[in-house]
Amino acid sequence: MFDVAVVYLMRTDEASPQVLLGEKLTGLGRGKLVGPGGKSEGSETPRETAVREVWEEVGITIDPADLEPLAVIEYPFIDRAELSQRSHAFIARTFEGEPRRSSELDPRWWDIAEIPFDRMWSDAALWLPRAFAGEFLEATFAIGHDNSVVNASTTWSRSAGTNPSFLG
Repeated sequence: MFDVAVVYLMRTDEASPQVLLGEKLTGLGRGKLVGPGGKSEGSETPRETAVREVWEEVGITIDPADLEPLAVIEYPFIDRAELSQRSHAFIARTFEGEPRRSSELDPRWWDIAEIPFDRMWSDAALWLPRAFAGEFLEATFAIGHDNSVVNASTTWSRSAGTNPSFLG
């Protein structure tokens, strides 16, 4: 199981709160809407991975201190163990720059109330609304051959607190 980080950039200067999602242009999940993110490299912490991946995928600069822990989710892929991963999810409300398209992601702002969950991974609708409302999630979502959630285990809390995954 490898580690990844994903960041949900939020802006509230519009009529309603918005989140940046991008259409994945390559690799696993191609065609789905996702938050910018990707695999950890070397000894990177989840925060370091998040900052680097957001820069590479959408050209936005984030201070690691501005990343708010949102979730730690393990994704065992039932029939494809080589894809199994642990995702460290963050929200960033403070950042610099305007999103730009890259070879990996085509970003767009979405009103929180109009997130197209049917275009995202099947687990997103199960946890993102509650996490965006301020709860921290530790979970396992087992993913089947058709990329659906076949089994789920979730634990919710009011904040990441002292979760060691986010202390780096």
